[in-house]
Amino acid sequence: MLRAGLLRVTPVRRITAEAVGTALLLAAVVGSGIMGERLAGGNVALALLANTLATGAMLVALILTFGPISGAHFNPAVTLADAWQGGVTWREVPGYIAAQLAGAFLGVATAHLMFGEPVYSASLHARAGGAQLFSEFVATFGLLCVIWGCARLHSSAVPFAVGAYITGAYWFTASTSFANPAVTLARCASNTFAGIRPVDAPGFILAQLAGAFAATLLFRWLVPSLRKDAAAVVVPHATANKALYER
Repeated sequence: MLRAGLLRVTPVRRITAEAVGTALLLAAVVGSGIMGERLAGGNVALALLANTLATGAMLVALILTFGPISGAHFNPAVTLADAWQGGVTWREVPGYIAAQLAGAFLGVATAHLMFGEPVYSASLHARAGGAQLFSEFVATFGLLCVIWGCARLHSSAVPFAVGAYITGAYWFTASTSFANPAVTLARCASNTFAGIRPVDAPGFILAQLAGAFAATLLFRWLVPSLRKDAAAVVVPHATANKALYER
């Protein structure tokens, strides 16, 4: 029996939430990048600031909106880390990741259409070198540390913590903190301010997965009860209360 006011969150609804949330996130990342570049008059710092604020604010809003349904991962690295700790089942992982990838590319297309750009275009924006790869490791490591650290006792603060972290990481990392394999792949199809060359994407993704693995390993040691608390990532969601929801 369901408690009053709780959704009957089926796997299809969770996957749909991940797809829509990731699409809106990419629309924000790419769209604000285009808008910022057009309005900044060549001032790259101003364009990046606009891109940063829009992305951080959208993350907070989207996690608050979709978190109670799917956990609001919007990120294959988060999904894999959550599954490793038992927050979602491994059989759900392919659906989550497929939804995130599809949503990410849909979000890029949406942003391009809103600003009169080609639906998809291979990015020429070079983001190569060891400094960039290390930046992605650090960015994703920090993101997972924030998620694991806040979700245990302060899950209601996670949306704000994640939004604040990404806002800061845009500026303290050389790569501007992609920290998300789905975001990285989709931004390969955007020859705009937010883009990344397809040839540079594999290195970013490997660094992101390594960062997520390292952060999760660290918190398994720092917080021995981490596996019991994993269902709170990113915020308490359907799989945290399995008896209350239709599977």
